[in-house]
Amino acid sequence: MRKYAQLLLIIPFIGMCVLLPVADRIEPYILGLPFLLFWIVLWMILSSVVLLIVYKLDPANKGSEV
Repeated sequence: MRKYAQLLLIIPFIGMCVLLPVADRIEPYILGLPFLLFWIVLWMILSSVVLLIVYKLDPANKGSEV
């Protein structure tokens, strides 16, 4: 289960670093933002979602909350 969590953490890295040259353009505008800015904001939000999933999958977090 831990390997799956580590693999999930690679997804935001790929989206922000590896795929950034693919998204390096201004057109089209999405939600009033240039595409590159929208791409960065989207991956910031998706990174938070991935971190939440990894947190829920971690067996060390199954105990009682403080």
